[in-house]
Amino acid sequence: MAIMITDDCINCGACEPECPNNAIYEGGVEWTISDGTTVNQPYKIETGQTVDPDEDQEPVSDEFYYIVPDKCTECVGFHEEPQCAAVCPVDCCVPDPEREESETVLAARQKTLHA
Repeated sequence: MAIMITDDCINCGACEPECPNNAIYEGGVEWTISDGTTVNQPYKIETGQTVDPDEDQEPVSDEFYYIVPDKCTECVGFHEEPQCAAVCPVDCCVPDPEREESETVLAARQKTLHA
């Protein structure tokens, strides 16, 4: 499953530079699929919408740091454990129960994001 940041986040920003997929953004900041990835073709996001890789997308949260589920691989293909959770001082980077994904799915996403 993808990782999510709960509203217990203290906005310290420790998680952001640890993400190998650039899937973590400060609250209120727009995101793109291409940021930190090699995606350069239209990309289908979880809503079913196909987006231009450089097109700004609405922030997931305006209040605290957030993780873009379409870019989260739980660090599969990079590390043994999600690095955001490993460095979070308040343990607010947790598995998202609404996005259960197998390691196979996460590995396939990692390959798509970093072809």
